[in-house]
Order: sequence, then structure tokens, then C-alpha cells
Amino acid sequence: VQLVESGGGLVHLGGSLTLSCTVSGIALEGYALGWFRQAPGKGVEGPVCISASDGRITCTESVKGRFTILRDDAKNTVHLQMNNLIREDTAVYFCAAPLWAGVGGKYEFDYRGQGTQVTVSS
Repeated sequence: VQLVESGGGLVHLGGSLTLSCTVSGIALEGYALGWFRQAPGKGVEGPVCISASDGRITCTESVKGRFTILRDDAKNTVHLQMNNLIREDTAVYFCAAPLWAGVGGKYEFDYRGQGTQVTVSS
């Protein structure tokens, strides 16, 4: 199973970027997938957004209203659409699946990608 992210890069404050996660080795349909991020010098945060198997999308308060997920099960691909980016969004973003809520509500996953860097500059 492989998850490969793409689409990262340098973007100005207030700009937009769309990340992609292409999954191979498993059929994404029927599974939840999450996007996580790790800012410089900090621990892993997330999932910042989750695409549930039933199509529901949930995002954390820090990105709600700015980030969303577009999912294409036919292509086994999930996109993270990020708008109105701020400096605090600078991080390595990675996708992970299958995703589930473990003990204490902490999210667990079987596989993750290596990540793609997003840098927000002024």
C-alpha cells in the first residue's frame, strides 16, 4: 500500500493551494482518510481534515472554513483544498488511511505518505 502526496510548494499569505494524495494497493472506497500536518519544531497535528467513508468531511477549528477535502474514489485520490492560507499553515502535510478513532478518541491509521511541504510566506 502506498500513499503519495503532491502539490506542495511556496504560497503567499492569503493564497490557495491544493494537495493531492494518490493511494495504491487498496481501494479507497469504504475507508476514511485524513490529512495531518507537522509544523517546524512541532509535533504532528491532526487530522486537520477527515474524509469519512460516507462522504462526510470534518476539519479542525484551526482550518475550518478555509480547508476542505475533495474525494475521487474512482481515481483513488483525495485532494486537500486550502484557501486563505496563513503563516501557521506552514508545515509538512501528509495523508493517512485507513483512518479510525482509537482509544481515547485519538485517530489511528495503517498507512501514511511521506508528506509534502507547504510554506506560506509574506
